[in-house]
Amino acid sequence: MSDATNIRSRHIVHPTHNGLVQVHITAQRLQSVTLLSTWANGIEALTQAVQGALGCTPPSHTGEAAVCEAGLLLRSGPLEFMLIGAKAAPDRVRELRAHIPAQIGSVLDLSHARIRVQVQGEKAVDALAKLYALDFRPAAFPTGRFQLTGHHHIPCLLHRLESQRFDVYFLTTYAHGQIDALMDVALEYGVELNGI
Repeated sequence: MSDATNIRSRHIVHPTHNGLVQVHITAQRLQSVTLLSTWANGIEALTQAVQGALGCTPPSHTGEAAVCEAGLLLRSGPLEFMLIGAKAAPDRVRELRAHIPAQIGSVLDLSHARIRVQVQGEKAVDALAKLYALDFRPAAFPTGRFQLTGHHHIPCLLHRLESQRFDVYFLTTYAHGQIDALMDVALEYGVELNGI
């Protein structure tokens, strides 16, 4: 089972005047997103609990990610992790709370509150650079890392999968507006949208 489902089966293509489509955008609703966080002095205990619960070594620094059987584990802040589940997991919060009691930290289901938008193509970086004030050079933003960013006061998490392929995680509430902004900045390169 996939970790995401298409929001709607909608397909829009806006090629350049030369017929090129160099940016491809796909929006997906995530099946499982869990935030694991702790108090100011609790990161060591949370890290150990997360490792015990998931069976993988959690990332050490904000911006790093690790793949484990349960999904993609992101170090989303100095005192937190975000788990993007590999599949729907209705018991995940209960299972994680068994390993992470309240004195260590909190476990919060955010499955309803995040959406993933995949952006890829020859001009993906050019389009994204119009919205996000980030250094996209590979030395500053290597494959496998992510950046916490945003535009117009709306935060997002931008995960680089390949040089011209990204997963962007938005708050669900703002997804339509954020996807519209992506479409606008990609129009000059030719853009294709699937899923919303």
